[in-house]
Amino acid sequence: MKNLESLISEYQNIAIPDELEQTAAKTIVNFNQRRKKNRILIRCAISAAAVIIVFISTVNLSPMAASALSRVPIVKNLVQLVTFEELSYQSDKYVADIKVPQVKGLEDKGLEKFLNQEYLAENTKLYNDFLQKIGENELSPQSLALFTNYTVKTYNEDIFTIEEIKLEVAASGTISVTYTNIDLKNQIIITLPSLFKDDSYIDVISANIKTQMKQKTNRDDGIIYFVAGDKTFGGGGFDKISPNQTFYINSDSKLAIVFDEYEVAPGSMGIVEFIIPIEEIQDILVSNVYIK
Repeated sequence: MKNLESLISEYQNIAIPDELEQTAAKTIVNFNQRRKKNRILIRCAISAAAVIIVFISTVNLSPMAASALSRVPIVKNLVQLVTFEELSYQSDKYVADIKVPQVKGLEDKGLEKFLNQEYLAENTKLYNDFLQKIGENELSPQSLALFTNYTVKTYNEDIFTIEEIKLEVAASGTISVTYTNIDLKNQIIITLPSLFKDDSYIDVISANIKTQMKQKTNRDDGIIYFVAGDKTFGGGGFDKISPNQTFYINSDSKLAIVFDEYEVAPGSMGIVEFIIPIEEIQDILVSNVYIK
């Protein structure tokens, strides 16, 4: 797998508008500080735009990495996530680099085809919407940038989870994330409702998240959450998760509930996630096949 320095070198020839570079640099600085807590470290900032692209690119599985994984004995059937296509655009004020992933190696070829068609359609629309947006704002002095990429979040004998990260840069940077959790044994997509006996999980998980928010809050360290009823933020804020709230099952077989940047906390905290203790949801789980 290419190291960080070689990846940076590959992107050194990309010229980025000064206005966009300054905005992107500020976004990356804040993003790096937040992601250190999640054990992701970006050590170099030679170019703000290069760092954005390097960050997004290094998380993808290269063919070399896939080849190495195929030699790991515990992986019976190698499932790969590769970049099928890149949709790119660059002008004096606008930059887009959209990765279109492709899943390979699923036993259910129908599911594999469905996922790949969805990824292609989703990212093609994202790219076309970007082109339309910059066309409508051609006379605007504001610079815009859009970057996406996919990476493998969890991979074991039971689960293959794909993470999609999207970074939009305009007046400020906004990061969002989605996950696709695949049951490798049954060849199905795992949804949040499918994990539970009924919709009581909404209230149970929401209550635990509020408890965690209160426990973790430390204004001196900039750890603040928007909780419903808190008059500090006008009484608005997080009340309940949605029935299909963003989630993934981590490598420890724990349920992680995830919120986009600005959704339940200030932008300085970035993407926020909460690991739900098994004892809080054990009684309402359908089984412990996925979550243990």
